[in-house]
Amino acid sequence: MDVRADKVMSLAEAIKTYVKEGSHISIGGFTINRNPMAAVYEIIRQGIKNLHVYAHSNGTGVDELVGGGCVAKIEIAYGGNGRAAPTCIRFKQAIQKGTVVHEDYSNYQMSLRFHAGAMGVPFLPTRSSLGTDIVNKWGFSRQMRKDDSKLPDDKLIVMDNPFGDWANCAKVVLVPAINPDVTILHVQKADRQGTCRIQGLQFCDVDQAKAARNVIVTCEEIVDGAELRKDPEYNQIPFIHVSAVVHVPYGAYPSSCHHYYDYDPTQLSDFAKAAKDDGAFKAYLDKFVYGVRDHQGLLDLVGAERLAKIKADPRTGYATGLDRK
Repeated sequence: MDVRADKVMSLAEAIKTYVKEGSHISIGGFTINRNPMAAVYEIIRQGIKNLHVYAHSNGTGVDELVGGGCVAKIEIAYGGNGRAAPTCIRFKQAIQKGTVVHEDYSNYQMSLRFHAGAMGVPFLPTRSSLGTDIVNKWGFSRQMRKDDSKLPDDKLIVMDNPFGDWANCAKVVLVPAINPDVTILHVQKADRQGTCRIQGLQFCDVDQAKAARNVIVTCEEIVDGAELRKDPEYNQIPFIHVSAVVHVPYGAYPSSCHHYYDYDPTQLSDFAKAAKDDGAFKAYLDKFVYGVRDHQGLLDLVGAERLAKIKADPRTGYATGLDRK
């Protein structure tokens, strides 16, 4: 429980403090929505390697961390960037080449695993994956599990229903809790102490925050705590879970942030083209990640005209009329 009154710091300081070589991290968002991209780029710039990543169903955040050479292991349900890349390209290549060890679960199982971590219980039961190869195919060997105290002994356990035939269910699958060293999220609003407000769909972000030992929050706006207390029912993450608050406007770019900006189809398409070729991807990183000092440098490269095109309509929360091809 972190009750410090002021947790605001720079992004570089937050990443350096809480993300270490070999850390187990989870990143929030879902496909092309609210990926914590400014933080992802900072991790790549700082050269942090051998990360063990947990994600529900992520997009360019996972793809760029993998492409940037930061990830050694990953547990995930799905990775895709919408129309630009229905399956994340660098992620897919790394799995095919065996340069990243992966273990896959269903979307619902990943949700339950984060929920178990948030609840403080070691596992939760489900029917999800019964009759599928998710049960049979494991990514992490017994030796890997033995060598890493942060990994459970088993991917999952199938057992008889302890209540017999209750609920017409003979078997259940037990999935292990996830408790990352750090979870990284991007939200719309936070106060200096770390209370957070997410607008639109929350995905698994709240459970990911509550399950982690530390939480880095990047936000569009830092607001006075009194503003958030006016409507406390709209605040999802209490300050006690948050370790660092970082003000990063457009911190989810090129993914979207509901009611602030849409995803950038041009940037995601350009990224997808570059991701298919090692040389082109290196040039992409050199320009948009290593070639800029921080996230504002990336936004300056993209330009105000592009950012204006993805500005969210105040009524719908997304950019109406945006050419998404």
